[in-house]
Amino acid sequence: MNRLQLFRNLRRHNKLAFRRNPAYDQSVVAKVLMVIGAGITAVYMIFAGTMFGSIANESGSPGFLLFFLSAFLLEVDFISRFMVQKTPAMLVKPYMLLPLPRRTVVDTFLLTSLASGYNWLWLALFLPYAFIIFCGGTSLFVVLTVLASCIIVLLANSQFYLLVRTLIARSLLWWVLPLFVYGIFIVGLLLIADENELIEDWLDNYIEAAAQPWFTLLCLLLLAGLLLVNRTTQYRFAFEEIARESKKPATLKSVSNFTFLERFGQMGEYLKLELKSIMRNKAIRARVFMSLGLIVVFTLLIAYTDIYDGRMMLNFWCFYCFSIYGMTALIKVMGPEGNYIDLLMVHRENILQLLRAKYYFHVAILLVPLLLMLPAIIAGKFSVLMVAAYMLLSSGYLYFLLFQMAVYNKQTLPLDSKVTGKNSVENGLQLVVELLAMLSPLAMVAFLILIFDEQTAYWVLLALGLVFTLAHPYWLRNIYHRMMVRKYENLEGFHASR
Repeated sequence: MNRLQLFRNLRRHNKLAFRRNPAYDQSVVAKVLMVIGAGITAVYMIFAGTMFGSIANESGSPGFLLFFLSAFLLEVDFISRFMVQKTPAMLVKPYMLLPLPRRTVVDTFLLTSLASGYNWLWLALFLPYAFIIFCGGTSLFVVLTVLASCIIVLLANSQFYLLVRTLIARSLLWWVLPLFVYGIFIVGLLLIADENELIEDWLDNYIEAAAQPWFTLLCLLLLAGLLLVNRTTQYRFAFEEIARESKKPATLKSVSNFTFLERFGQMGEYLKLELKSIMRNKAIRARVFMSLGLIVVFTLLIAYTDIYDGRMMLNFWCFYCFSIYGMTALIKVMGPEGNYIDLLMVHRENILQLLRAKYYFHVAILLVPLLLMLPAIIAGKFSVLMVAAYMLLSSGYLYFLLFQMAVYNKQTLPLDSKVTGKNSVENGLQLVVELLAMLSPLAMVAFLILIFDEQTAYWVLLALGLVFTLAHPYWLRNIYHRMMVRKYENLEGFHASR
């Protein structure tokens, strides 16, 4: 089998894997929602490309889009890929033990990632820009050069994302790499704001060079270099994880018993399970550390800078600091338990006790952002009423929405596989519930502020959150009864996706 045949077969296998997925019906819904979202995004991109083209014509700088792409859009592209793109290491796992050339399999998936439809969605921005600057008098050769450079830079960014995501699965310290790379342009923009002539001259030279053929060749070399580094990294880490190779010597680990939780009986045992799952399982531990790290970063930015001093932005980040952990962990609630779900079904109402323990554990986690927000409260960025309203809204309304996924989630999440694990959206309901959980509280506060004043809006949100929080025994039991109705369907899904 030559490489072309292998490429075709692997692409066919990916399509068949989608159709054979236990959650195929929900995945179709997710695909439809993604297509609708992509269509709306494309419309905005066409508008933005036209606007940027007009700016480039007025300034006489056809390479203007490359600057804007480097300074702003690549960061947006990098973050959005976490929702839509898997690493090749996640996809090659079923093929690593087959009699196929392993490096060729990795190469095939790397090339497939370049041909991803998400990459070509950006043409909705690039093509209108190219058309506008061509109509503005720029020569066809320069237009094609700028267009090629934009596409190559975006493809290079996709490879950089694959590399970073693979590395941060090994250690969260690798987040320093994208912060440094993207921070270079942000620091440059801050220096420009301070009228630094040296940086302004460098920026002018960069925009002018972006329309030169040698710049396109430089971008090609960057893409080739990232492909080569990715090829080595993806193969090495995927094979190490599958083969369970470890360079660390085996050591005797101490076991934490959390005896103080024994007073809570069976619920205490499930609280122990939550804590030990975080301590012992790499995949769960990585999500926890990433969420808490983001909370720390956001609270420090809000407390010690004026970058988010707008009233609605402060509302957004205040709520997001409380909600990010729950939205990360609870959107796939019961996924980790899918590895041993059969044991949980042995006794009656075991699942109900587990849901209660999960709820109390995630309510307790809300104390972490509350403590981290104290500097922002002292600095006057947040009021005590605002923080209390969003905390109760998270423990009540937000968790009410997210726990509904316990009824419909039926795909097992690996506990220990971070590189080759499943991290994407598994069904359309997850996407809908997460968007609803993220946007509906902010829509409510905007509507309430419009009708009443800000203080009244926070009192209403606080009351709403308190009602949902106090009513948690009733809606958790309702979720439990609905789970039991779908018990065998969910069990089949958990078994099939292990």
